[in-house]
Amino acid sequence: MIAAVDRPSDYWNDVSDALRKTGVAFARYDSVPGALEGIASASVALLILSADQPALDEAIVRLREQYPRTEILVIADAGNSDEAERAVKSGAWDYVARPPRALDLISILQAALRYAEARGQEEPSPGLAPGDFEGIVGESPELKNCLAVVARAAGSDANVLIRGETGTGKELVALAIHRNSPRRNNNFVVVDCAGLPENLVESTLFGHERGAFTGADRSQVGLVKQADGGTLFLDEIGELPQAVQRSFLRVIQERRFRPIGGKDEIASDFRLISATNRDLDAMVGKMEFREDLLFRIRSFAIELPPLRNRMDDIKDIVSYHLPRICDRMGIRMKRVSPEFSDRLLSYGWPGNVRELVSALERSVVAARFEPALFPQHLPTYLRVKLARSAFETGTVRPPSAGLAHGSEPLPALQVYRDSVTAKAEREYLLRLLAETNGDTKEACRVSHISRSRFYSLLKKHGISLRAKFTR
Repeated sequence: MIAAVDRPSDYWNDVSDALRKTGVAFARYDSVPGALEGIASASVALLILSADQPALDEAIVRLREQYPRTEILVIADAGNSDEAERAVKSGAWDYVARPPRALDLISILQAALRYAEARGQEEPSPGLAPGDFEGIVGESPELKNCLAVVARAAGSDANVLIRGETGTGKELVALAIHRNSPRRNNNFVVVDCAGLPENLVESTLFGHERGAFTGADRSQVGLVKQADGGTLFLDEIGELPQAVQRSFLRVIQERRFRPIGGKDEIASDFRLISATNRDLDAMVGKMEFREDLLFRIRSFAIELPPLRNRMDDIKDIVSYHLPRICDRMGIRMKRVSPEFSDRLLSYGWPGNVRELVSALERSVVAARFEPALFPQHLPTYLRVKLARSAFETGTVRPPSAGLAHGSEPLPALQVYRDSVTAKAEREYLLRLLAETNGDTKEACRVSHISRSRFYSLLKKHGISLRAKFTR
């Protein structure tokens, strides 16, 4: 059965009639919740989603989690490459430009059904338990979708390329893949390509024989051989010198190499995982990275979301790391004040999870003899940035505003805080939409929040994107 979530139209009537002639049942739903109910009561091989669905990425992740055997096809407006990219990254099987001809769509749907049928003949994947992702914390759709890809990578022996900004946890993801692979009982060898001495790169990677060069007073086993039977993790592979890229390409292809000064080649059966915070495709265009090497290392691609795109995970990250920090420092567990949490959620975290954990550590040190963490315990640089941002966005309010002359009875602190926060959020969203002329992509870029979070806030405050916004 095939189902679609979209507005009713003659187009879908034509598609339905064409499918029925081929013996395939078709159903149309007005909303994702309706489709979820339909999928629960029927065997749906393919679900078609319109790209203008609210919180599309969250819907795809939710559907993929609950119904992993149902493939998802997204129909996006022609020329809207951002929507298409977002759909694929969220786990969609494919996308097609709107409006496809009914006959063209039928051909695409039949291919999707063949794919779904082939998948149905596979042995089910054991998947990964939550505990298998040690140190990778969060429940956001962005992270869950990423971890689903990590689980699939762990079940194969293909080369993996992990891309993400500094501090997003690339090494943790690489380690999770290794720990859940058949190679888990062998070495996980880390190579920091950015820290390799240029004159000793090949010696470090491939090893050398005694007397191979000045100072080589004994033989040394290279890191590639140390990873034999296990995993070789090349961190920041974009920094690998071009002179080494060619020789390393052959090592990846043949899994054989010759140590410096050696007469014979030796073998190493390693699984390769690479990571970078750079755009390797752009580097290929500038002749800074070999295209053939990129093809070899990117059999499996994983994109780690920055923390600013999954701010809902901050609470879970703090809950995970704070007790460990306090235990390591030998001090009593700290409470987290609401004001402290508010500041964490107000910052963009350009250094991602690594910066957040560092800020927590410094805050615990500052509050060593106090029972709770407050904004005053945050690092000075972070407090300065938050203060400047507040003034620049016009969100600063006098501490006594609304308290001194109000005729209403003074509410409880939490009630007052919630009302002020809600008002500030609504004012910010209205100004944001006015400044960006209602452009969703630009609004998300300026505010450093994910598209799903943006739509959630608009719904919370009853703001419609159809309204006209003026500066």
